[in-house]
Amino acid sequence: MSFPKTRLRRLRYNPILRDLVSETSVSVNDLIYPIFICEGENIKNEISSMPGQFQLSVDNAVELCKTAVSKGVKSILLFGIPAEKDEHGHVACSDNSIVQRAIKAIKKECLDILLIADVCNCEYTTHGHCGTIIDGDVDNDSTLETLAAQSVSLAKAGADIIAPSDMMDGRVASIRTALDNAGFEKTPILSYAVKYSSAFYGPFRDAADSAPTFGDRKTYQMNPANTDEAIREAEQDVWEGADMLMVKPALSYLDVIYRVKQNFDLPLVAYNVSGEYAMVKATAANNWIDEQRMIMEIMTSIKRAGADIIITYHALEVADILNKK
Repeated sequence: MSFPKTRLRRLRYNPILRDLVSETSVSVNDLIYPIFICEGENIKNEISSMPGQFQLSVDNAVELCKTAVSKGVKSILLFGIPAEKDEHGHVACSDNSIVQRAIKAIKKECLDILLIADVCNCEYTTHGHCGTIIDGDVDNDSTLETLAAQSVSLAKAGADIIAPSDMMDGRVASIRTALDNAGFEKTPILSYAVKYSSAFYGPFRDAADSAPTFGDRKTYQMNPANTDEAIREAEQDVWEGADMLMVKPALSYLDVIYRVKQNFDLPLVAYNVSGEYAMVKATAANNWIDEQRMIMEIMTSIKRAGADIIITYHALEVADILNKK
């Protein structure tokens, strides 16, 4: 290439042309919106560390889902905040548990919606860990039994996708077997295949009331220093029957998103997590950034890294931005 004959700026002067040659695009069809369901009626408690996000009773969750669908966001990820907890998270396996009831209510009112049920025990255990505690640590194999039972119950309630986030070894195979045996062989599994032990989850702990009462989650969630291990985790889940893969968090792990996408041809989801959301909201509150531009730059970077789908608390804002174009 030789200047002045070659001028790369020629394709940048016209805004329509800039859009025409854009290599990466974000659509409302790429978005999944996570919401938090709590007990009670007419409850809408704002989460202090996540401005604009709420703990919602089932009735208000139904209304929020209607709003999301009206904006074009038709995929919802559900997290439950139960009234009672137990040592093993068995409450999550009840057909009358909070998420199961929410699924039934939302499906009754919103026909054109996809409901993804997070499967984990941390919101449902008294100790806040993701499974049954034996000898001071989460016991892998006994936890699989609870996860499988929880998954079947959620599928019976009407969940369209089961999304295990616990990071137990073998959980995809265990859940797949349980679903198939219960007649839900058509229900896909979105595996949190690569979930790091991250500081970016802090606000989520407030939202879901799921902070561990002792220790941490480093024996089951991944070491942020490792990427080869991410490929092993994803490969194992593919072998066990996962239909979709996830990398969580997103922004500090764009390289991992890229590597996973290069190695596997399954749909890849990236989770733009609570801490990433909270940083944008905090800087915007101080008028230090152009919030809409930053949100869209973040979404574009995640798509550019290789994600096909983005779970984000910004979903409704992104939809509003895109719908104005």
